Amino acid sequence: MQSESSFVSKPHSAGPRHAAIRRRASTLRAASCAATGLVALALGVAACSSTSSHSTSPTTLPPPEGLPSFYSTPKTYSHTPGTLVKYERVPASGVDGTAYRVMYVSRSEQEKPELVTGLVYVPNTTPPAGGFPVVSWAHGTNGMAPQCAPSLDASNAVPSINALLNAGWEVTASDYQGEGTAGLLPYLVGNVAAQNTIDIVKAVGNLAVAHASADYVVWGHSEGGQTAMFTWDIGRSYGTGLQLKGVVAGAPPSQFAYIYSFLKTSRYRYYVLMAAVGMNEAYGSAAAPLNEVASPLAMKLLPILSKGCYNYVANHADRYTMAQLVPKDPFTVPAWHKIIMANDPENFATPTGVPLLLIQGTKDKQIPVISTQFLAQHLCKIGAGVQRWLYPGMSHTGVIAPSTPDMVQWIKDRFANQPVPDPYKPHGMAGVMAMDCQTGFPQ
Repeated sequence: MQSESSFVSKPHSAGPRHAAIRRRASTLRAASCAATGLVALALGVAACSSTSSHSTSPTTLPPPEGLPSFYSTPKTYSHTPGTLVKYERVPASGVDGTAYRVMYVSRSEQEKPELVTGLVYVPNTTPPAGGFPVVSWAHGTNGMAPQCAPSLDASNAVPSINALLNAGWEVTASDYQGEGTAGLLPYLVGNVAAQNTIDIVKAVGNLAVAHASADYVVWGHSEGGQTAMFTWDIGRSYGTGLQLKGVVAGAPPSQFAYIYSFLKTSRYRYYVLMAAVGMNEAYGSAAAPLNEVASPLAMKLLPILSKGCYNYVANHADRYTMAQLVPKDPFTVPAWHKIIMANDPENFATPTGVPLLLIQGTKDKQIPVISTQFLAQHLCKIGAGVQRWLYPGMSHTGVIAPSTPDMVQWIKDRFANQPVPDPYKPHGMAGVMAMDCQTGFPQ
């Protein structure tokens, strides 16, 4: 048994990061914290400070309001991405493994150190030589506030968790920056979530009880599908010492201009407001001026993003039209156009050599099915190795269950270094359409 909370890294005062851990230069740089005021002012909190009412200690900052003490953060810590700061064993009812809640170091869009929380699931079996291969789960849209952290409930944080554990794989699951820690999630900012998803794999390598391998695969769905796409893009250059063997992206958002038009009349139109606030959170108000796209009404509604999670936000925002919330097309605002394009997988220009699988249901009402067709076609043109599986009649999230056995086999083949495209034919349900760059990608 582990202690209630175990610190594993030696904290030190903040200082410059070594050049070896700096990621590739971003095409966009956020404004300083002093310039990041719109969201903070609208939420009625101080920018760059904790809003919790818990008392502080000489060495720690309090957890976000309502979260347990594990989510308190040290005032000083190593700035090296992937550093494991602390962990604790947590109950996970019905899970065929042992669950640990972790806190580790990652980076913001501004390349500043960020503490992030998440989960690690370890199989209840003897680890193989070299350790358990790792599947890093990237979660979908669940809100933007600290209290939305999936790590608060290890029993329900990862879909198909037992299928992954019973295959002999360790599972990591990042909360992402802003969930579990102070602030708001930089929603749909691909590099941030991708770094969080990779850095938790690096952190688990420092968790002795985990017996983790350096080989990993990333699987994400919806928002997590975009995250998975960005891990595909940066995974060969980010995460020193790790080996990214493959990526599974379920219904990944891309073709943002098309999705924007689609969402105008969709019940999910408030995603646009969430994305605008998330990008403002990441880049700052100078680079992502929220008042240039959001209406005064939308600015008044911003506190709902910190007060509740997905259902709360939906219940309070769904009553308004897109024109009432985001009256100006963000693609016509130069600053916003630049940021949106930087976070759209359709603009990836270089193949990575990492095998990629796209999964989607043909009745997806949140991400247009044709958008993943366009994405696959684009990636083939730049020389990427892409497969796409469409499951007939399946909804946005309904596709996860029938595709799981097929995905598990595909991941097994990646860890076994099998050929790409994989000759395996998915059969999780009748009529699955399996395509690759050689066969083409009809809708």
